[in-house]
Amino acid sequence: MSRVDWDVRGVASPAGVVRVPGDKSISHRAVMLAAIAEGRSDISGFLEGEDCLATMRAFQAMGVSIARRGDQLVVDGVGRDGLQPPAEPLDLGNSGTSMRLLAGLLAGQAFDVTLTGDDSLRRRPMKRVIDPLRLMGAAIAGDDQGRAPLRIGGGARLAGIHYDMPVASAQVASCLLLAGLYASGETVVTEPGVCRDHTERMLQALGAAVTRTGNVVRLAGGQSLQGGAIEVPADISSAAFALVAGAISPDADLVIEAVGINPTRTGVMQILRSMGAAIECRNERMCGGEPVADLHVRGGALSGIDIDPELVPLAIDEFPVLFVAAACAAGTTRLRGAAELRVKESDRLAVMAAGLRAMGVAVTEFEDGIDITGGPLTGARVDSHGDHRVAMAFAIAALRADGPVVIDDCANVATSFPGFETVAGQLGLEVAVRTGTSA
Repeated sequence: MSRVDWDVRGVASPAGVVRVPGDKSISHRAVMLAAIAEGRSDISGFLEGEDCLATMRAFQAMGVSIARRGDQLVVDGVGRDGLQPPAEPLDLGNSGTSMRLLAGLLAGQAFDVTLTGDDSLRRRPMKRVIDPLRLMGAAIAGDDQGRAPLRIGGGARLAGIHYDMPVASAQVASCLLLAGLYASGETVVTEPGVCRDHTERMLQALGAAVTRTGNVVRLAGGQSLQGGAIEVPADISSAAFALVAGAISPDADLVIEAVGINPTRTGVMQILRSMGAAIECRNERMCGGEPVADLHVRGGALSGIDIDPELVPLAIDEFPVLFVAAACAAGTTRLRGAAELRVKESDRLAVMAAGLRAMGVAVTEFEDGIDITGGPLTGARVDSHGDHRVAMAFAIAALRADGPVVIDDCANVATSFPGFETVAGQLGLEVAVRTGTSA
């Protein structure tokens, strides 16, 4: 297996205009829904990251024609019931989104299928989708701990259910809505808190009737989708690294273009603004049912805060880099209600705490959160544990470190942010890449 390590130095303040890759969450959903729609879909802005490519390859293995034409991804949909059985298990790499959403979409197919992935993905919890899918009538099983590989039996007769989600999770809600397309009756999902609504927005854009009343989403089974043009905005989770780079650099003056600002995803902006960051939305518009804006961030002094627990699901993927902002802020930042961070690509609370301590930051770790007291950052060697967002977060920390930051195990950055090293250069970072072979 190829290994990638980084040596990162801060050499300048972020300035100018940058563009980050397309939204990962929306890219996944664009391919999935276009594949089961009637007719052709032209997807622009598709993220060419490993996670989204894993989704694309899974549908190609099920008989869907998907091709790159210029700057668009062209998907010839096979209709709701047109998928074909794959010749072998579908390998979804490191992508939890692919596995959990595909579990729902494939639960109503006529054929058997197995979903697997890399070591990290096979350690991640899947009972959160297995249990409600079984309530719908799906024949689905994981290992004795409810983890992948997931084996899904074909020919199950699904029935809509009313499901109260115990934890706010867009992946679980999306899984059940996709299963609901193949179920008799109505599928109703009640969310305990705010979840990303990309799936319902895209279902509506492709012709499905999905209704939301407060935190309750309803979808009637048996609906068909119609292909069309799908525009994927820049990913706010990727833009978060640029936002924090600007916010922690005193002389920064940076614009990040065409970023999706779906209100279920803007927790990172709200948290940074609460800390004192100067972030402005310019040129706001709609693209394919999603709100988009150019984000202007200027450097300034940040202050530690107690993070509102209601913002946790709105920023769950952005906390690694938010912890870097906290390390650069005056005072202490406190986070609670974020136990979900322990079951991401890594235990992000433990891994970030260890790395920040290595850089001289005062950190107290809790089961569901963390306290970070800002102060000077020292250069250090840190281990990302193969977690793409952790690796990029420590790269941003190098902007304020007094020496180079050596980051081990960065190969998985390609899952969400291909070309990060180039964008990092625009953010005032110098990234030296070392490659080799790991066991």
